[in-house]
Amino acid sequence: MTDAPRQLIRLDKWLWHARFFKSRSIAAGIVSAGKVRVGGNPVSKPARAVGAGDVLTFVQAEQTKVIRILDCGARRGPAPEAQTLYEDLSPAPVPTTQGIPSDRKGRPTKKDRRDMMTQRGRDDPFSLE
Repeated sequence: MTDAPRQLIRLDKWLWHARFFKSRSIAAGIVSAGKVRVGGNPVSKPARAVGAGDVLTFVQAEQTKVIRILDCGARRGPAPEAQTLYEDLSPAPVPTTQGIPSDRKGRPTKKDRRDMMTQRGRDDPFSLE
C-alpha cells in the first residue's frame, strides 16, 4: 500500500495564498526575519516547504496567530476560499486599554485653554507670567 506524497508549497507563497499578507514579498520578509515558526521551530527561509497538518505561529497586527494548515491551495483566491486553507487555533485576543474612547473632541478651544490655565493656578490667563 503506497501513500500519495504529501502536497507541499513554499511558506511565503502559502501565507500569501491564505491572505495573511498583502504581497508575497512582505510574507517572504517576515519569514526571512525569523518571525514565523513551523511546529514550534523558527524558520528563516521563505522557501521552506509546508503542507497540510503543519502548525504555523507568527505575529500579525500585534496579535499572535496560531494556524494549522489544512490545504495548500492552487491560487490566491477570494477571502472565503482562502479561509478554507487553514484552521485558526489562536488564543482569544487580550483587550487593550488603548481603544477606550474619551470625551475629548480633539484640539482644545480657547475657552478650554483658559479653563485649564485657571485650574493650574493662574488667575489671569492673559498675563505674561
